[in-house]
Amino acid sequence: MASKIEVKDLLEAGVHFGHLTRKWNPNMAPYIYMERNGIHVINLYKTVAKLEEANEALSKIAASGRKILFVATKKQAKDIVADKVSKVNMPYITERWPGGMLTNFVTIRKAVKKMASIDRMKKDGTFNTLSKKERLQVDRLRAKLEKNLGSIADMTRLPGALFIVDTMREHIAVKEAQKLNIPIFAMVDTNSDPRDVDYAIPSNDDAGKSIEAILESVTKAVAEGLEERKSEKNSGKDKEESKAAKTEEAPKKEEKAAEEKPAKKEAKSEDLTKIEGIGPKAAEALSANGLSTYAALADADAEKIKEILTEASSTLAHLDPTSWPKQAKMAADGKWDELKEWQDNVKGGVE
Repeated sequence: MASKIEVKDLLEAGVHFGHLTRKWNPNMAPYIYMERNGIHVINLYKTVAKLEEANEALSKIAASGRKILFVATKKQAKDIVADKVSKVNMPYITERWPGGMLTNFVTIRKAVKKMASIDRMKKDGTFNTLSKKERLQVDRLRAKLEKNLGSIADMTRLPGALFIVDTMREHIAVKEAQKLNIPIFAMVDTNSDPRDVDYAIPSNDDAGKSIEAILESVTKAVAEGLEERKSEKNSGKDKEESKAAKTEEAPKKEEKAAEEKPAKKEAKSEDLTKIEGIGPKAAEALSANGLSTYAALADADAEKIKEILTEASSTLAHLDPTSWPKQAKMAADGKWDELKEWQDNVKGGVE
């Protein structure tokens, strides 16, 4: 994971400066630290927490192979977004947002194909057969398409997520993404509504330094996701090769196994979600730490379990594992009726 972004770095970049108090959106109240000289000051500790949450989600989207579309058409953000985002090979819009970019994606793709068609004309010599006036018109059209859509030429399907700088300015992009249920990540200033987006990063979306600081962190997370995808692909190839080698060795191993005594079987992991209070993510975290069976969970200490959950994810830290060993003991002993009765009587798995 990338080095954790520090509050000091955000403070130096001016990420904490909000808008005038009279221009604020009341829904931003939880992210505002104080008011000074008629200007709201953003709580940077909350910015760091929200930024880390967004980075984790963006990294997963990038690792899954889907594209993240970055949108920033304001003057001070254009060059920063183009520079940072092009390094991680993601699409971006820094000119006017083309209406229907998402909701009418088929038409946008036709315009992108038109660019490719003009390029082919120039290669195969068709372009030279046109009159001077027609060549000029085609060149102008190509330049216009390149300016508006050149950065999304490789985006052959709808993006997996949108990252927006200033939701007030890019309200059309927000509406289109909402209509198609595309996750929205955004830099949200004190005059914006954080309820419009899925991952709001409270920050100053007007200053170049602030935008650069947030984009630097976000693009690093995306780069890590892409790197993870690359390493998974490589490990997949290695596994295939080792599998082929194992297939050849299999007959020899079978002969050896027949001569030797059978090895002791490892305990199979059990469905921990049958324990009241344990969800799929909590079960995954417990299994990763050696508590994959009811018997192992029954022997575990509640404090140790709480430690595992807190280290695994901040979203699991609120769970109360006090009764889990007791439930696991009943499950391990096969007392399912007794466990069911207990769970029905005790709401949420907490006595």
